[in-house]
Amino acid sequence: MKKLLIGTAMGAMALMPLAAAAQDDVTLQLKWVTQAQFAGYYVALENGYYAEEGLNVTVNAGGPDIAPAQVIASGGADVIVDWMPSALAARERGVPLVNIAQPFKSSGMMLTCMADSGITGPEDFAGNTLGVWFYGNEYPFLSWMASLGIATDGSEGGVDVLKQGFNVDPLLQGQAACISTMTYNEYWQVIDAGITPEQLITFKYEDQGVATLEDGLYVMEENLSDPAFVDRMVRFVRASMKGWKWAEENPEAAAMIVLEYDDTGAQTEEHQVRMMGEIAKLTAGSNGALDEADYARTVATLLGGGSDPVISAEPTGAWTHVVTDAALN
Repeated sequence: MKKLLIGTAMGAMALMPLAAAAQDDVTLQLKWVTQAQFAGYYVALENGYYAEEGLNVTVNAGGPDIAPAQVIASGGADVIVDWMPSALAARERGVPLVNIAQPFKSSGMMLTCMADSGITGPEDFAGNTLGVWFYGNEYPFLSWMASLGIATDGSEGGVDVLKQGFNVDPLLQGQAACISTMTYNEYWQVIDAGITPEQLITFKYEDQGVATLEDGLYVMEENLSDPAFVDRMVRFVRASMKGWKWAEENPEAAAMIVLEYDDTGAQTEEHQVRMMGEIAKLTAGSNGALDEADYARTVATLLGGGSDPVISAEPTGAWTHVVTDAALN
């Protein structure tokens, strides 16, 4: 088990002593714990792609009490993985995050409901209790409800929002008719708990037309004026995308690499292999560069919040192709 997440595999160092001697440090803060959701970075670490680019990369796992935007704002990371809704909300609040790359093309977020709840479509949500993640993860949900004209304050005709922990207990225990799940994680926790797919009904944000971009790479805006920093990010993104495409093509091997870096011992081979298979569906179609149409859709969704939008105005300067243009071309 690998406790130190440093991007200098010994084999790579032995092959490239000159590169290793001149390595530049990069610290990456993940949005969540070590799992296949971040496989591309661990693959780049393990396969020596970062070392080949002259980088010494430290990958810091996230968790329920870690907000990536706060970490980078306090100087604890050079680059973070975050969802665009929370990144844009942070930018509007004064943390000038900029998207420099977008490895994930599609959203894996959905609401998973018990079929016997009587919910057959979004129009049936009203009057029910829905489990929602917070700490920045609530923004896509709030935008979706606003687009449906459904209040989230518990008022009559709206929904009761249950502040959901990062587990599926509210659904299993009957505390909520629906809960937030990811296609690659919590949905399968429900299945593993003994619920069959036939007992569930799911609503993918992608299918509902309210999907927002997830798992992008963000840096602080002021750092982009430093050519040396930009150069480090170019090399970091190039190596990371090499890792992501390798993971897509080798999902089982990528899952095993992730397990090597899980120092908690909480992950299982079955879960990580399954997760990587689902993650590959979300990264497929992205070469790492942000698609402007996807960005525009995300912003429109976030602004479409009626009287309580996630962001209050069209962002400016929230993304750049400077890094990916140099890294991928």
